[in-house]
Amino acid sequence: MDTISIQTNTREELKDITAEIARLVKSRDYTNGVLTIYSPHTTAGITINEGADPSVVRDIIVNLRKLIPHKGDYQHLEGNSDAHIKTSLIGPSVQVIVEDGKLCLGTWQKIFFAEFDGPRSRKVWVKWCGC
Repeated sequence: MDTISIQTNTREELKDITAEIARLVKSRDYTNGVLTIYSPHTTAGITINEGADPSVVRDIIVNLRKLIPHKGDYQHLEGNSDAHIKTSLIGPSVQVIVEDGKLCLGTWQKIFFAEFDGPRSRKVWVKWCGC
């Protein structure tokens, strides 16, 4: 298993980690298989979505805030209940096919670390399953 360190800068952000994942694939000489990209945090997840238009990332964050406000009807005392719920919706991991040493992503797709309780220093775990 490999670990990638990530520093987030705001309370909520989608941070593009595609290039870091691609560098890892190249440095490990992974050829054909599947990567699992996993966040071991209860207030941050991993997602794949459009990375070409920054408005998409903005729209995801803004509308998650509307659906699950920071200050809501929560009993959890840490003040980050919204982050737990947002992470449950986004999910902790994604899988990406690797073919001929390249990530198999659609034309506009990018891999994002989804921070909902930052800024923080975070980790992403990456597990290779070769074929």
